[in-house]
Amino acid sequence: MSEEIQNEETSREEIESQSPAEELDDLKTKLEEVQAKADEYMDGWQRARAEFANYKKRVDRDQAQVYQNAAGNVIKRFLDILDDLERALKNCPTSGEGAEWAAGIDLIYRKFLTALEAEGVKPMEAEGQVFDPNIHEAISHEDCNEVDSGQVIEVVKQGYLMGDHVLRPAWVRVAK
Repeated sequence: MSEEIQNEETSREEIESQSPAEELDDLKTKLEEVQAKADEYMDGWQRARAEFANYKKRVDRDQAQVYQNAAGNVIKRFLDILDDLERALKNCPTSGEGAEWAAGIDLIYRKFLTALEAEGVKPMEAEGQVFDPNIHEAISHEDCNEVDSGQVIEVVKQGYLMGDHVLRPAWVRVAK
């Protein structure tokens, strides 16, 4: 502690013994040092702030991905039920007492589709498209003169997308 006091007194004596020009140069040097240190601190602060912003974006993106994966896993379970409803509606009665019942089932089916669309789930267009193993699952390759080789000729089981992610690949028959 006594060294600090002695250094301070020595520093005062040096300043008092300096001419005004020397004192001004000395103050400019100290100002430049302080300014350099302030610039260094500002640079470090800006880097830390940018790193934090990137971290926050990454966490938000990861949380969105986790939500989408969880929602996708739950929705996958209901796609088989949707398939069953579609098959039931293909063979529903058009007249008599069964027609009213079939209309109710059709309403439930449409509400189900609306709920899936609200979650970002949409059926993929596969029929007539070129076979893509990333979004289609070929269950058979068949000779077909009507379309080019490698084109989907029939969708056996509808595929679904959730955003850009394949929720369930379409089961298709492919021309060869």
